[in-house]
Amino acid sequence: MIINKAEKFHFLSSETASTLDSNVTKKSSGKSSDVVSPFQGDIFVGHLSTPITTSNLTKSYLGLLPAYKTGLSPLLRGINVGFAHGYFLLGPFVKLGPLRDSEVANFVGFVSTISLIIILTTGLLAYGFVSFSDNKTQPKSSVDFLNSKGWSQFTSGFIVGGFGGASIAYVLLKLIGTSFTTF
Repeated sequence: MIINKAEKFHFLSSETASTLDSNVTKKSSGKSSDVVSPFQGDIFVGHLSTPITTSNLTKSYLGLLPAYKTGLSPLLRGINVGFAHGYFLLGPFVKLGPLRDSEVANFVGFVSTISLIIILTTGLLAYGFVSFSDNKTQPKSSVDFLNSKGWSQFTSGFIVGGFGGASIAYVLLKLIGTSFTTF
């Protein structure tokens, strides 16, 4: 009775496997002219360097996002991110929701946006609780909100900014009115 057939099964012959191994070491050892190459020539780093991910334009854009902008406290980062989310989440609920053609579409969209902001804040709280517990030693990060205290400030700012953004969008919709036709 044969118990382990997997030890005797070889998908590639030994010659083919050695040829593949030598091709991999040739490509990984030298500088490659491929469009997609290992990050800084190290094949063991889990990041692929492409012209998009390593361009100065991409790095400048990411540096201007509130999460990485210098000089902002974690609370202000959270307010900035939350305001943008609250402001732009209201539109899809108002225009694409099930009550889009009724008189209460704006209010129902506002309540739905506030509910989603609460759900997102709960997710942020859970992530912070799991990732930044005080009994673990955290390495020093260049971003100041990637620790327990900074993440709780970011989360507080997110909910305040989210409520503020949704409120401003709701007030603007009420003042302007929704007499605009879509398409």
